[in-house]
Amino acid sequence: MTQYWLILPPIDAGMPQSEHYQITIIGFEKALATAITGVMDLFRMAGVTWARIHDEQPEPRFSVTLATADGGPCHCVNGVSLMAGSRWDAAPPADLMIIPTIGGDIDETLNANRALLPLLRRWHDEGRDLASNCTGAFLLGEAGLLDGREATTHWGYSGLFRERYPEVDLCPHRLITADDNVFCAGGGMAWLDLGLFLVERYCGVDTARALARAFVMDMGRESQAAYGSIHARRYHQDEAISAVQDWLAEHLAESIRMDELAERFHMTPRTFKRRFRNATGDTPLRYLQQLRVEKAKKLLEQPHRRLSEITRAVGYEDTSAFSRLFHARTGMTPGAYRSRFLPSKPPG
Repeated sequence: MTQYWLILPPIDAGMPQSEHYQITIIGFEKALATAITGVMDLFRMAGVTWARIHDEQPEPRFSVTLATADGGPCHCVNGVSLMAGSRWDAAPPADLMIIPTIGGDIDETLNANRALLPLLRRWHDEGRDLASNCTGAFLLGEAGLLDGREATTHWGYSGLFRERYPEVDLCPHRLITADDNVFCAGGGMAWLDLGLFLVERYCGVDTARALARAFVMDMGRESQAAYGSIHARRYHQDEAISAVQDWLAEHLAESIRMDELAERFHMTPRTFKRRFRNATGDTPLRYLQQLRVEKAKKLLEQPHRRLSEITRAVGYEDTSAFSRLFHARTGMTPGAYRSRFLPSKPPG
């Protein structure tokens, strides 16, 4: 495989700096390259790009170091190799440690990086900020640093995450979680949002807004729910609840009473609610609502479907009420969702 070597020198060395912060990015085999290089670009250009655009003196606000287990290159999942500046255990004292996205197999990555876990715990005990992007949260979870905390990860891995780390208060609909000095970002490119969030934390809102404008980015996105899938809640071993989920998927347009559903599957309402929540992380009613929202998403991607028709197809009569539910679950109105996700041209 072709290897590309990327060396990142300091930006504008020697320039006057105030309130300067040190960031260490934790590199490992098959990390997602953009979640490393993108974060480096974002932090290193804080206080720089906007100043240059306006012919002002740049004032870099962050120094960024990439660290790996042995100080050697970080071989990313896309074949790019990034030169590291330090070993994990010899990284310069940092205000913030960032774990990028796991681009390879999660189990293999966790097993291959066991030596990182005590270091994460030590850095946490030293009071350093810790942040993860996307599936990088699995390394924080494996270190036990998310137990009892709010966290998020890629929506597609939320079921697996809950199965591995049941003590974590997982919020897969959230784009960013902040619990004390531990921060998590959701799926994919959420490192952009996390980066802006952390720039604001350290440097204030004006610097973060200037950086967002320079990078032509929106500030303030809060949810990855519009991209999520109900299938993420099928990682469990309760066969009876799996049967309930199958039945709900087939009958979601019908009028459904939860006490009658419990009786259908030979459970008391109390037992049914408890087992369903233990298996899926949600109540039966909220799960049904989300199932209906998922179905509505698919129908909204068909341009000939009217909203009133879609509303009835997913078990509701009141279009306004369903629109409010849809917005609450996705952060978007049905119309906004259709505008964003409608195919540019009909298939075929």
